[in-house]
Amino acid sequence: MSASGPAEAEVRHTRRTPWGVIALVLLTGLALIRSGSGEFATGPPQPASAAAPDGRSAADPVFGRTPGALRFSLVSRVRIPALRVDAPVVPVALDPAGWVDAPPPENPNLAGWFTGGVSPGERGTAVIVGHVDNGQGPAVFYGLGGLRKGNRVEVRRQDGRTAVFGIYGVEVFDKKNFPGDTVYGNKGVPELRVITCGGAFSEDEGYEGNVVVFARLVEVR
Repeated sequence: MSASGPAEAEVRHTRRTPWGVIALVLLTGLALIRSGSGEFATGPPQPASAAAPDGRSAADPVFGRTPGALRFSLVSRVRIPALRVDAPVVPVALDPAGWVDAPPPENPNLAGWFTGGVSPGERGTAVIVGHVDNGQGPAVFYGLGGLRKGNRVEVRRQDGRTAVFGIYGVEVFDKKNFPGDTVYGNKGVPELRVITCGGAFSEDEGYEGNVVVFARLVEVR
């Protein structure tokens, strides 16, 4: 096995952040579709009530047996076939205020992996974030709220493996009452959260919530 490179070694030794101290994801949205552009007049899709997690343990055999957890690896791409998303992933950390930072908004097709958690496929909860829109229009996770239970999220890792996650819930949470323990908590198996802006929009506050996709590891390729 080849030795880890400097970037991997730096991230691997980052002290893991207790989820309870994290406020929420620092994502902003411009809601151009609601302020005059006219091209996407209905706004980004919002999660249906039927898509909410149903309270069952993530370890229940909804998708069959959970594969064994993977070792640490940096992340290269994320694919969501149901949305035709295929985007490069960059590492993100906490900003000075203690929020999970976001990838640069100038590139609409860019996602961020939070390095204060585990890498996708490791035991625990990995987090990938991305913008819903930017100054040019819809961004990488614009359609996130339209996903359904059973859809897949594929994360390509730099060790050459692809961690495939099955979605078991999609929900929008108010930023002012963001349930960090519910969203980020360790379920004892490899889990993934994919997060973007959502909910109601106002000129003063922007999007009032975060759309959160709940998924767990179902396949390793």
